[in-house]
Amino acid sequence: MMEAFTEVANVALQNQNLPILSPKAAAAITVGLGAIGTGYAQRGIGAAAVGAIAEDDDMFVPGLILTALPETLIIIAFVTLFLAGDTFVGTLG
Repeated sequence: MMEAFTEVANVALQNQNLPILSPKAAAAITVGLGAIGTGYAQRGIGAAAVGAIAEDDDMFVPGLILTALPETLIIIAFVTLFLAGDTFVGTLG
């Protein structure tokens, strides 16, 4: 698998005049990967939280907090999107 990354890096470095991704595509990948990470994290945490709440009603607040905690991943993706650079953000409009 590491050979594939090396090949992709070689192709990317040989094409120095043209960008591999447009800024809009890079922004979409940034936010999309953040959303996938959030969903993946909430999948397991949500199931465990519901199980804990079913066992003990006092676990509702900790379960709710732990379920909402992965939302910070998508917030970080949005913040990264807007802090990536003025030229990057300017091309999104």
